[in-house]
Amino acid sequence: MGGLLSELSKKLAERWLTLLVLPGALYLAVTAAGRTLGQSAALDVGRLTHGISDAARAPQVATAGGQVVLLAAILVGAAAAGLAAQSLGSVVERVALATGWGAWPWPFGELAELHVARRQLRWDAARAEYEALRFRERAPRLADRPKSRERHRAARRCERISVERPERPSWSGDRIHAAAVRLERDAHVNLLTVWPHLWLMLSEEVRGEIGKARAALTRAAVLGGWAMLYLPLTWWWWPAAPLGATLVIISARCLRTASDTYAALLEASVRLHLADLADKLRIEEQPMGPLLGGAVMRRLSSPVPVAEAAS
Repeated sequence: MGGLLSELSKKLAERWLTLLVLPGALYLAVTAAGRTLGQSAALDVGRLTHGISDAARAPQVATAGGQVVLLAAILVGAAAAGLAAQSLGSVVERVALATGWGAWPWPFGELAELHVARRQLRWDAARAEYEALRFRERAPRLADRPKSRERHRAARRCERISVERPERPSWSGDRIHAAAVRLERDAHVNLLTVWPHLWLMLSEEVRGEIGKARAALTRAAVLGGWAMLYLPLTWWWWPAAPLGATLVIISARCLRTASDTYAALLEASVRLHLADLADKLRIEEQPMGPLLGGAVMRRLSSPVPVAEAAS
């Protein structure tokens, strides 16, 4: 038992150091550099070196007690910055996935609705172009058929907007929503209803892969949280602007990749293991499709409560 607790505490310490302290220490270093240099001498390395040397020779830091207090203050400040970045990352994740965007307050909900409408128009146009190229591929004359790369480019333009017809204001949100749309269309399965029951049946290996994909999505959102912390530093040190902008770009790309992987794993897990869930529910064996999905949904869905008649 003692060995287990020791190993657990070691892992927790490693995660605390990796996720909070190290990024937070870098943030504190950038903040200190910005306060030291200011806008007028933003890239003056000599001035920064001189400022660090003066701080190191300060009487408060020269003593052992002062160094302990300074180290503790840095650790606490770094951890606080890391917690702030994680809190902002949860906001970034909610905005990026846009699960409940219809309930966003004014004016964000209205702006999101306009953005969704624009994305739908763009997707419809790109999809129409793709379908037209597919139709032309069946032309009797070879000269009238488009080149295959034209169809692939049209498909790519459509996927850059959304995998399925947009229903949310972000690509990442639509990518995860697309998994639910496809399962509903192909197998008449509601992902929100089926997933908790299916999760209890999945093997540890499959759960681990899905958990890794979900953790990658969270880490990408936390990068966006760090970007939100870096951007205000531009008020007194302009090099923080390109640093924050870089984090925004990296976070957006990572969110896109992580959401794609996570959605693909969700959809694949349902398609591969829906028959196993049906077997657990004592449903007659059927191939994956609307009949099987409908039978599972009827077994899992809770009936709508009927209001009691007034006495």
